[in-house]
Amino acid sequence: MLKLTPFLFNRLLITVVIFTVCSCTSNENEHPDHLVFRYNEHKNIGSLDPAFSKDLADIWATHQLFNGLVQMDDQLNVKPAIAKNWTITDSATTYNFTLRNDVFFHKHEVFEQDSTRNVTASDFEYSFNRLKDETIASPGSWVLNKVTKFSAVNDSTFQIKLKQPFPAFLGLLTMKYCSVVPKEIVEHYGNDFRSHPIGTGPFKFKRWEENLKLVFRRNNHYFETDATNQQLPYLEAVAITFLPDKQSEFLQFAQGNIDFVSGLDASYKDEILTTVGQLKTNYKDDVNMIRGPYLNTEYLAFYMETKVNTIQSLKLRKAINVGFDRDKMMMYLRNGIGIPASGGFIPKGLPGYDDTIGFTYDPELAKQLVSEFKAETGINDPEITLTTTSNYLSFCEFIQRELQKTGLLVNVDVIPPSSLKDAKANGQVDFFRASWIADYPDAENYLSLYYSKNFAPNGPNYTHFKSAEFDKMYEAAYLETDSERRIELYTKMDSLIMASAPIVPMFYDEVVRFTRKNVSGLGINATNLLELKSVKKSELKN
Repeated sequence: MLKLTPFLFNRLLITVVIFTVCSCTSNENEHPDHLVFRYNEHKNIGSLDPAFSKDLADIWATHQLFNGLVQMDDQLNVKPAIAKNWTITDSATTYNFTLRNDVFFHKHEVFEQDSTRNVTASDFEYSFNRLKDETIASPGSWVLNKVTKFSAVNDSTFQIKLKQPFPAFLGLLTMKYCSVVPKEIVEHYGNDFRSHPIGTGPFKFKRWEENLKLVFRRNNHYFETDATNQQLPYLEAVAITFLPDKQSEFLQFAQGNIDFVSGLDASYKDEILTTVGQLKTNYKDDVNMIRGPYLNTEYLAFYMETKVNTIQSLKLRKAINVGFDRDKMMMYLRNGIGIPASGGFIPKGLPGYDDTIGFTYDPELAKQLVSEFKAETGINDPEITLTTTSNYLSFCEFIQRELQKTGLLVNVDVIPPSSLKDAKANGQVDFFRASWIADYPDAENYLSLYYSKNFAPNGPNYTHFKSAEFDKMYEAAYLETDSERRIELYTKMDSLIMASAPIVPMFYDEVVRFTRKNVSGLGINATNLLELKSVKKSELKN
């Protein structure tokens, strides 16, 4: 058993009543505990309709219920799902997917025969048309922006035609937006399909008491099997609670009431981890920690079209890049969770990443660059304002203190997240904190932030970085069908960005997961997708 530390004792009285309420509503208790996987979702879930799976909480839930043509494994390789294979022709603009014939929608009385039916290509045609439907207003409609036509050639063949080659397209199709849904069920429920989902996934919907409890049950007709040909999933049920407080969530995990906690929150990081990111002694016997790269780059950015001379100076931008110790920052502020950014904008975990093209801590060089700026401009007390949100204030204050040692005064301005979002989109802040989490697992997604035709607010180029050489390589990458040559282009583009220093990469985030010792098969991936179909729980010994 875990020791009840002062931290846990203080949280116990706050959460015991909440958890009691949650527990008494459960009906998954008809299954032995080792067949039920329990986790908490502190951000709530907005919809179980995959067309609205924008937030991670929604994606985790819908991923258990729905499938698409293809899926991604933990190494970010695109694998078959409902499509058993595919061909790419016409200079990489035409995709023909051959569907499995053994995939069935979850049972529902609306279906005429046997309360279910198999998936055909026309279901994907309907689902994609629904994704594009302006009256539906799916936030994922952009996924099909590069598609000129899609159609069901026959029951088992679905064809997609692109406007131009796009090497990352298969990765886009792994997103939950592209899941298949049954027309008759969607039309039966209308807008209420969000809370009455019927899909093809390893689990099927059982009950949802919003903001309280969500229960899925095993899909006994799921089409995937493991390496020994045993049908997936292994679990009989998934139960999700909705405690909004991260400390309370952690307490439930520590007491064994939930099986899994994701992420490292400041409220409990020092309780469970040492300063170097190792499990503390009193948790080692009961908890497993798994960690790996996360496709999220945390960085500072300069608005390159500003008239502020300190930002126009390449020397000062480089001085900022080399003027603070990223390793020390990660140790003190993140308990070692996260990878100090010594590469470019492409995060570790994606092809194209190179840890040699960025900047490393060099305080003497930083002082020299600041001194050269002073001598060249006659500005004896250069200063700059860094705009951030309260969540990242500790990082910005750390950098502020470090850079002041170089002779550069940094003012930190804290504003609400919505204000910062609008300000950076409209070029109203000159130096700001930002992050970029991949929409799809291809480095093109990151490099699009520096393509000149993507200037914000009409695109994601918030820095207004512009380079004819970069644009030429970026456009060439679209036409490159050889993956190795395309990755070489990605690295060259990233290196070119760092040479101009429109950004200051701080760190590449990591996925960190804590599970109970009796949980196995819960992998980890750079998109932080929660995959439960291969999870097992062993029985706890008394």
